[in-house]
This record gives sequence, C-alpha cells and structure tokens, in this order.
Amino acid sequence: MTAPKPAANPTPGEPAPAAPQPLWSPGRDRVASARITRFQEWAADRHGAPRTVPGDPAASYAALHRWSVEQLERFWQAVAEWSDVRFHTPYETVLADPALPGARWFPGATLNYAEHALRAAEDPARAAEPALLHVDETHEPRPVTWAELRRQVGSLAAELRRLGVRPGDRVSGYLPNVPQSVVALLATAAVGAVWTSCAPDFGARSVLDRFQQVEPVVLFAVDGYRYGGKRHDRTDTVAELRRELPTLQAVVHIPLLGTPAPEGALNWDSLVAAATEPVFEQVPFDHPLWVLYSSGTTGLPKAIVQSQGGILLEHLKQLSLHTDLGPDDRFFWYTSTGWMMWNFLVSGLLVGTTVVLYDGSPGHPDTAAQWRVAERTATTFFGTSAAYVMACRKVDVHPGRDLDLSRVRCVATTGSPLPPDGFRWIHDEVAEDLWIASVSGGTDVCSCFAGAVPTLPVFVGELQAPCLGTDLQAWDPHGRPVTDEVGELIVTNPMPSMPIHFWNDPDGSRYHESYFEMFPGAWRHGDWITLTSRGTVVIHGRSDSTLNRQGVRMGSADIYEAVERLPEIRESLVIGLEQPGGGYWMPLFVHLAEGTVLDDALRDRVKRTIREQLSPRHVPDDIIEAPGVPHTLTGKRLEVPVKRLLQGTPLDQAVNPGSVDHVELLRFYERVARDHSAPEA
Repeated sequence: MTAPKPAANPTPGEPAPAAPQPLWSPGRDRVASARITRFQEWAADRHGAPRTVPGDPAASYAALHRWSVEQLERFWQAVAEWSDVRFHTPYETVLADPALPGARWFPGATLNYAEHALRAAEDPARAAEPALLHVDETHEPRPVTWAELRRQVGSLAAELRRLGVRPGDRVSGYLPNVPQSVVALLATAAVGAVWTSCAPDFGARSVLDRFQQVEPVVLFAVDGYRYGGKRHDRTDTVAELRRELPTLQAVVHIPLLGTPAPEGALNWDSLVAAATEPVFEQVPFDHPLWVLYSSGTTGLPKAIVQSQGGILLEHLKQLSLHTDLGPDDRFFWYTSTGWMMWNFLVSGLLVGTTVVLYDGSPGHPDTAAQWRVAERTATTFFGTSAAYVMACRKVDVHPGRDLDLSRVRCVATTGSPLPPDGFRWIHDEVAEDLWIASVSGGTDVCSCFAGAVPTLPVFVGELQAPCLGTDLQAWDPHGRPVTDEVGELIVTNPMPSMPIHFWNDPDGSRYHESYFEMFPGAWRHGDWITLTSRGTVVIHGRSDSTLNRQGVRMGSADIYEAVERLPEIRESLVIGLEQPGGGYWMPLFVHLAEGTVLDDALRDRVKRTIREQLSPRHVPDDIIEAPGVPHTLTGKRLEVPVKRLLQGTPLDQAVNPGSVDHVELLRFYERVARDHSAPEA
C-alpha cells in the first residue's frame, strides 16, 4: 500500500482534488444499534465522555477516542463497569503507575478470566445454546452447549487440582483448534495456572524451544490430526516431548485419531466425565493467564506473559466495542493454537458469542473452504488472513454468488496488510453492503492497535481507525509525530494487555530491548504506518526489514501489493541490502504461478508495474525466480532472516530452523548468497 500523500495546494482557479470516497459506510440504523454507540452515551452519563454527534459518526468516534487516551483511567474504569467485570476484591485505583514499561493496572483487585468466559452458561435461557461449534474437513458443525462447556471445565479443573496443579504452574497443550483445547485453557485459568500451547503441525524442536522455557507440569497432547484430507500421526513427537520436558507430572492423551493412551498417560474422557461445578481461583489482576511466543526466527522465541485481568479488559473492549459481538453472533476466525488469534477467538466467549472452531486446511477440498465453513455455521463475523483473500481472488472464487453468506456482516483480515485489491474483491465478490475490517496488532499485546470500528466508513487500503484506549502515533526518526507521512508505529500510553514480563527475563532487559530501546518510554512495535489526516491508518510492513534507497524509506508491503496483482506471480519477497562502500542491492524474489516462465518480458512487466504504481526508487535491482517464499509457522514472510543469509550469515545463525514452515527453501537463499555477486552501486 502506498502511503497517502497530503493534498497539494490547488492552483488558483482550479478546484481542490476530490477527497477519497469510502468503499462502504454503515447505515444509520447500524450506527445507532452498535454497542460502541450505546457505550459512548452510557459513558457520557456516568464518566464524562463526550456524547455522540448526531449524524456524524466520524466526529463521534474521534471525540470518544481522544477522551479514551486523554482520560485513560476513566476510560478503562468505564469499560470494566460497562462489561460488568466481577472484581471479587475491589481495586484500589485503576492505574497505579502509568510509566512504560511497568504500568500496574487495577492493583488490589482479584478476578478470574474463566469465570467471565463461562458467564453465559449461568443464564437458563442460554444453557442449551451452542457455546462452541466445532467443524472439521467434513464441514459438519458439531455443537458444544454452554452447559456442557461449563461442566467439562469444572470437571477438568477439579482433576488438575487433584494432580497438584497450583496457581502459577504452567499447563501446556500440543493441540489443534478443537473443543478440548478450549476446555483445557479455561480449566487452567480457573485453577489460576498459566496456559501455553502449540499447534500439532509444529515439530518437536519448535515445541521444545517454547515449552522448555516455561517448564510445564501438565501436557495435553493429541495422537495426531487430520489436514488436507490426510491423517498426520504425532505419537513419536509426543513421546519426544515427554522425554525432553522433565518437569511434567502428568500427560493427558486426546485420541483424535482413535489410538489408545500410551503408558503412563491419562485419558481425556475420564478427566471431563464428572458433573462438577467449576471453582474459579480468584487471582490478582496482573496474575499470569498465558504465555504466547514470538516467531523465534533468529533465536529462541520470546515467551510473552500476559495477565488474566489485562487480557480480560482488553478483549472485552475489542470484542464488544470494536467487533460489535454479542450473544446473537457466531464468531469464526481461521487460526491455529500456535497463533494469538486463537486466544483472541476463544475470548469471544467473554461476550456470550458462539465461537466457531475450524480444525482443517484452509484450502480443502478447494480454496473456498473457509467460506463454506462460514456458510455452514451461519457465521456473522468472519476473520481470516489477507493472504487467503488474495488467494481466493487469484483463483477466481465467487463466495457471494455460490454460497449463502447472508448472515455474514463483517469480514476481517489480519496477519499482513490487506491490499486495495483485496478490499475491492471482498466488496465485489462477497457482498456490497459488507463491513470490511483490516486490523493490525500483534502477539505482543494479543490485540489490535488499529482496525475495526462498526460505526465508521471503510476506505480502500486503510484500517478504519486507532483503537480506543490506544494512543497510536507515527514517529519520524527523531521521535516527532507525523501525519500523512510514513513513520514508526508508536504507542505512547500503557495498554492492559501489554506483557507483564517475558519468561526468564528477571531484570526486564529483554523486554525493554524489544520495545523501548529506540524511544525510551514509548512502545515501538516495529511496523511502518501512516496516520492520515482523516483518522485512518495504513500499514506498510515491518520497519526492521526496511527498504532504504537514497535516504527514502519504503515498505515491503507496498511492493508485494503491486507485484502480486500480476497473475504470473504467486508470491514475492523483497530484500534491501547495504553493501560495503555505501552501495545498496535490492533483489526481488518471485515465486511464479504454475506454467509461468520468468523471461525478459515478465521482468519488464514487473518493473513497469512497480514504477507506475509506486515509484522508480521501488524498482528492484534484480528479479530472481525462487522455488518459494519461506514463512514463520504463523505465516509471516521471513524478511529479516533472508536478509541475514544474503549478507553472508551462516544459516544456523541467521534463522532458527524450527521456526520456519519449509526450512528447505532457505537452502535456495543460502545458495544465492554464496553464488550471486552483489553489484556495487
């Protein structure tokens, strides 16, 4: 995405350039009924928030957002009251220390995340309704009711206590996106223990790089999983995990492939059989809830610890106010247990929403699979990746024509910036009256910095707005805020879901280096963004893989968006390399569509596309055919590790092989580094 440019002063006598028109705008009834509208009026009555501006939802949101960051404590107090958070002991103050890092939220308060996630089961009218809809590659939804979910959590939590699990102990899951994973997470939280999970497509080394750091006492593990129409056995991997995790006191076998429990393992069914009311350990607000992990591409993954109260408050805000979810909704996001979006998806339970769990390939039996899941489950809010949307566009999928998606009111994307063509494709091929929410955040906060606002219009290629309670800014290299210019993504105020610490980082040095080293006292996330003068946000890609030619910084996402429009290009990877003596080499690697040849004509077409849609500075020095583009296990392109390989760093030092989806692809880039003579500028 190219950064929006400030409007030039018109020549006298000439009309000013027209402002961009939204692709979609919510109707008046939709604005009036949105939870964020009701919240704003409620907060105006009780907490001094600005009232909505009749007929002007953009002004209403701008005023609410400004209040939410200028009156940070009042805002979060309002969110807690609006959401009816159950503090079993009261808080002394909302924010004891606003410093970054080190902010302390709601000191004195005790609560439990799992108690809130199961509240809907307390309503007799809802107990028999589905809390979860589980879908596999047969695409047949299987419900788990609120009453059954609560019963299983109660039974498993009691068994965990019987096994000796205590508050603060770590409980791990080697599990796919199935109901058992949700039950295990909630039972762990109910006990006050700390959850952590990896998807079963992670190899043993990748899992051990994560779990060995936190020393779990219990491991929930499947015998295998089904993906792409095939069975994938994981019994050998689980055996290796058991050998290499000496802190394990119990292993729970979940037989998705129907195998018997190995020797010494407990059987899942026996642990969830009792009719037991859950007991919720009341823990301090900042008590650890779970450990998430960074991609770990260049070393051990960062073990990111987030708190019960912080996640509870942040997710209640996001799910109720920003995604407008409630008891009548069905919430589906394509994800795995190795990605923070799974944790975010499970939090849909906090607002009484039915959560759709899909365990299977995103493209089985064909590319339209995710849309079919949305149809079969009557999904109302469908989340996916930008890459999936663009793949559907490439192969000419027509979801709106071929499927009944009339219940879907929002399609949201994350993982990478959604290109403008992706916005247009969803609008044209799914539904014209459809809210499209491109969102951006990170594992680091398990939430969004910018994205969905149900009352605002959608502009092509742009995120709707910064999120409430998030003082999002774009800074130049001198730490000065800029508008309508590319800058570093900066958050200047604390968010409740920011990490309370990293595991095994006793002095906080690794945490500080990760976010606060460049601009002390402000969170630098590592993305390039533009905040437009209309209040929208554009994401340009990672700032730690900056392209910088002749002093001009460029986002890699801008180049991908232009190049991957071409039907011949399946995927691409651009790298900028500083050369000895001051030179600069910028190769573009392209993974071609089947049957395509990279000849001079295609090279010229790629260069012309980049020059015309971006600028001459964006045109690469070389275009090189590649057998594929390597990604992290959560689907992000490996820009920084490939840059290190091209700079001559040995592969075992440039990247952690266990963090890569197809490690054999790295050998190609290693050969390029060895064989290609980089030109001097």
